[in-house]
Amino acid sequence: MSSDHLLNPDQSQGRSPAERILLALKLHGPQTAAALGKRLSISGEAARQQLVRLAEEGLVNSWSEARGVGRPSQFWGLTASGHAEFPDTHAELTVQLLRTIRQTLGDAAVDRVIAAREEETRTGYRAALDGAISLRDRVEKLVRLRTAEGYMAGYEETGDGTFLFVENHCPICAAAASCQGFCRAEINIFRDILGRDVAVERTEHILAGARRCAYVIAPAQSRAVHGERSGA
Repeated sequence: MSSDHLLNPDQSQGRSPAERILLALKLHGPQTAAALGKRLSISGEAARQQLVRLAEEGLVNSWSEARGVGRPSQFWGLTASGHAEFPDTHAELTVQLLRTIRQTLGDAAVDRVIAAREEETRTGYRAALDGAISLRDRVEKLVRLRTAEGYMAGYEETGDGTFLFVENHCPICAAAASCQGFCRAEINIFRDILGRDVAVERTEHILAGARRCAYVIAPAQSRAVHGERSGA
């Protein structure tokens, strides 16, 4: 059984019911009204009423989906407008700056800016992870760092010493879409700070259309063994 350490939307003191619904959908993806009600400790009908109001505002939509036997269930998920409720940090300004640097100084200058940011981030993360011996400790500290930066991060243990590390939001998504060097730098940083004995593989990517970014983090030896078994 996996141990779930994803961010808990129930810890949303001071938020309105509608905000709690949006946060739960952002963190956990599409769900039924009954599942949302259970997660947020309200009735399924109360959750459904909030969802209907959010749908009228264009923040969520619904569809029927059959899972197993029985009648199809109604699922609810965020629309593009709903995702936009979780803002991209200084998106327009960042994209304009990147465009200006590229137009006036060339692509090489953009690469130097990204490399400098990557090195600064790597240095800060290494200091924060100093003293974290086990892989679990390192992953937990990385979750705290990324959450503090707005990535709504979390992880779950999937067995065999392997972790699924997720980022439910990308606060620099517009910049990353404009220049994907940011995404390359991100995974390089994770690989460097988690250690040479660890393999990191991105399995879901917001820029590729996924609702989140997800990474499989595993002891390198374990990853190699699994790859041999699967023929990878």
